[in-house]
Amino acid sequence: MGKVTTGATTMSLDGYIAGPDESGFDLLFQWYGNGDVEVPTASPDVPPFRVSAADAALLQREWGNAGALVVGRYLYDLTHAWGGRHPMGVTTVVLTHRRPDDRPADDENFVFVTDGIEAAVARAKELAGAGDVVVNGGQMARQCLAAGLLDEVGIALVPVVLGGGKRLFDGLGGGPVQFDGPVAVVEGAGVTHLRYRVRR
Repeated sequence: MGKVTTGATTMSLDGYIAGPDESGFDLLFQWYGNGDVEVPTASPDVPPFRVSAADAALLQREWGNAGALVVGRYLYDLTHAWGGRHPMGVTTVVLTHRRPDDRPADDENFVFVTDGIEAAVARAKELAGAGDVVVNGGQMARQCLAAGLLDEVGIALVPVVLGGGKRLFDGLGGGPVQFDGPVAVVEGAGVTHLRYRVRR
């Protein structure tokens, strides 16, 4: 069975994954266009990334290992469901209080879970088989870490200071959490990729 990881969560130097009022994404995600290696996406709404060779090798390896994703309803709505398919091209488990009206049934693109983060991760593990479960979004990452479900944290650290907004683990509570590593450090173009294992 694979691991449960946050994947490549893009973060500013001052620790924000989004600026105030959902701003700053143009600065956080500019590394997706900093190179000349094309990484195609499975989403009709997300054009191919053009990244450095180092970034591309990391993304292709991690995307290749991914078997399913877990996201919250907020991110699902914010992205308009990525046009019907997540860029990584695997089934996305959406944790929500209520299934969207336009999605009466689960399919190979989206599965909806209404009974908590443990159930969402368990369903994603079933779908992933031997692959990894990638947790997308700060709220889902916090819930997984608090519930002891997260095995690894991936950070894509970009050289920008946003000065405010949303932090990855804001409001976690429950005392300090320690990590081992880094288990990987990759220098990309305008980004440094860091991977840490959650200490049990």
